[in-house]
Amino acid sequence: METKTDLREGTVEAIQELIATNFDSAKQLESCSEDTEDERFEKLFQHVADARRTHATELRGYVRWNGEEPEDTGSFFGSCRNAWINVRNALSGDDRVTVLKQAEAAEDVIKARYEELLKETSGSAMNDVLLRQYREVKKHHDMIRDLRDAEIAAA
Repeated sequence: METKTDLREGTVEAIQELIATNFDSAKQLESCSEDTEDERFEKLFQHVADARRTHATELRGYVRWNGEEPEDTGSFFGSCRNAWINVRNALSGDDRVTVLKQAEAAEDVIKARYEELLKETSGSAMNDVLLRQYREVKKHHDMIRDLRDAEIAAA
């Protein structure tokens, strides 16, 4: 029987991927925070980036408990995505809709990754942790999406 301190190898690999995805998301949201002059959005993006780092730190603990060295950076794809966000936001200036679109797209990626992993690790000892983190990810995703939609409607 799988426990949080004795996870199957596939579960540990899935958690490692999720750690990298959380780091990617944090970096992308920090970029969006730097690219906006709207203090509300800046604070929100920083808050969500902090939550992503907290998730990564929590997941890293479970990987360590299982005798593995946890991921400590994001992925190559995440670095490419972050570079694209920086270019796109630089070209658009302080266009709040563009920054919100980029933030929401980053949130789409992490939300989808949690949904995939919850299916892949169904019945795992980690499901309660992943589900709790997913709920927070979805809440932040929906907040950013709703802000984006409100900005589009106001334009």
